[in-house]
Amino acid sequence: MSAHVAIVTDSTAYLPPEALAQHRITVVPLAVIIGDEALEEGTEVSARSVAAALQRRRPVTTSRPAPEEFAATYRAAAAAGAGAVVSLHLSAEFSGTYEAACLAAADAPLPVRVVDTGMVGMALGFPVLAAAEAADAGGTPDDIVAAARARAAETSAYFYVDTLDYLRRGGRIGAAQALLGSALAVKPLLQLTDGRIQLMEKVRTASRAVARLEEIVADRAGDHRVDIAVHHLAAPDRAHALAERLRARVPHLIDLHVSEVGAVIGAHTGPGLLAAVVSPR
Repeated sequence: MSAHVAIVTDSTAYLPPEALAQHRITVVPLAVIIGDEALEEGTEVSARSVAAALQRRRPVTTSRPAPEEFAATYRAAAAAGAGAVVSLHLSAEFSGTYEAACLAAADAPLPVRVVDTGMVGMALGFPVLAAAEAADAGGTPDDIVAAARARAAETSAYFYVDTLDYLRRGGRIGAAQALLGSALAVKPLLQLTDGRIQLMEKVRTASRAVARLEEIVADRAGDHRVDIAVHHLAAPDRAHALAERLRARVPHLIDLHVSEVGAVIGAHTGPGLLAAVVSPR
């Protein structure tokens, strides 16, 4: 039997714990820095504590994993008998995580393919699952990377935020776009495009923005067999209500995930985030 290919991702994929366990996916955490304290996403800091810090206007930033964290992960995969690693990460436009993984891969004791998916949240998670399924089926590293890239290319991510200010502070959206939204008192709908956040539409009220998000997602799903994820930060009722409406509207929905985003994404979007990811099978 040939050696297996290990799958690695980072903590911004927000995959369900049962999926990580089922496919033996290893997660390398990013960090959130609140004041002068660096905390590991997923174990040491929650999105709710980040939201509270933002509301109190405490300084909140994020940090990529150190290359050594990836190096240790790749060494552990080799020690566990893996013949290669495919390491899939959030957009390099958002974070230096991809770069850190590449630095570690160069000196790893086994072949490591590092993939910038151009995505984040379950828009990253769905390509990671596609990679894991290809690995479980005995695929080569090339097969696995191709499966992940194909899934990422078909995946769309849309989101609503109460304000663009947090994205502006973190440099994730241009100041001119943020100021335009503030000046017009509009509610922004955004989209991930080419690894970047783009302002897609401006809507006058929060309720209309959420209704428009539902319309966009349902239209994107169409008659395709799709998986959908709904993310939120400190807005569980709004997220579950959106998910149930999408369940009723999307005829060929396979899997539907609802989850609160982690601390890293929360640090950049602020409370009130509502996001939807559509990923055709």
